[in-house]
Amino acid sequence: MISLICVSIRRLSTSKICLQPKPDQRQAELMARSLPKRLPLKGVRDIVVVSSGKGGVGKTTTAVNLAVTLSSMGKNVGILDGDIFGPSVPLMMNVSEVPLVDERNMMVPPVNFGVKCMSMGLLVETGPVVWRGPLVMSAIQRLLKGSVWGPLDILVVDTPPGTGDVHLSLSQHVPLSGILLVSSPQKAALEVTRKGAEMYRSLKVPLIGLVENMSYVVCDKCENRIELAENSTKELVDQLDIKVLECIPIEKEVMQCGDSGTPLCLKYPESQFAKAYRSIGQKVIDFLENKRATDI
Repeated sequence: MISLICVSIRRLSTSKICLQPKPDQRQAELMARSLPKRLPLKGVRDIVVVSSGKGGVGKTTTAVNLAVTLSSMGKNVGILDGDIFGPSVPLMMNVSEVPLVDERNMMVPPVNFGVKCMSMGLLVETGPVVWRGPLVMSAIQRLLKGSVWGPLDILVVDTPPGTGDVHLSLSQHVPLSGILLVSSPQKAALEVTRKGAEMYRSLKVPLIGLVENMSYVVCDKCENRIELAENSTKELVDQLDIKVLECIPIEKEVMQCGDSGTPLCLKYPESQFAKAYRSIGQKVIDFLENKRATDI
């Protein structure tokens, strides 16, 4: 057995390894035909993706509070939970009913706080979702194109961590208006966020800006602002040529509101947290309006 292995290794070492050359023009055209075409989502004017790259930085909290804030600003808004394996939008939006299906076999998203909501968490029983990539991409397409979204001004899409199947499926199947990046000020989180931003840049999707979450904490006794990490955010936004839209502090009410299913922006509309999200919402609206004016 050992002698056979040695012979195989010698043959492998002496053989030439042929690398596949880059595709020629004809091959590139055939490959392009096999990719799905980006088709507008019926009844939806703009699709905004909330992406973090790294998990645990408050991405879903950002997506939920942005959605309800945009709704309170007079926009018709929906939120799609793109996290197939760990959906948390139903909890944070206090939605639990199974979507109805119309005569065209299209799902009708339930509505709460004036926002249409759709999530895999509304369609499967409790328990883990153990699927391979093709099933995940098929589920995203079903949630995205098999739901009655319109009429919507903005569809907010909450994405899972990383740069995997969900992100690729979204960018391939529908035109995305922009990416809202979310990160804490730690270098570990910022580095993963940068990779996600570069992925979307390579897919020709514009970056709206970055929300720096868990940026600091304010003492409830002396109101002193305490920074929690050495801030490396400026270096990242300079590299990406984008702006920090807002710096969001850590507040204990965020966890309480998330667990109870009431977005903090609605429960405490005069808080610094809510004011920050109204600022983010207006900047997102301005970005989308400027983009449409430029595209004309």
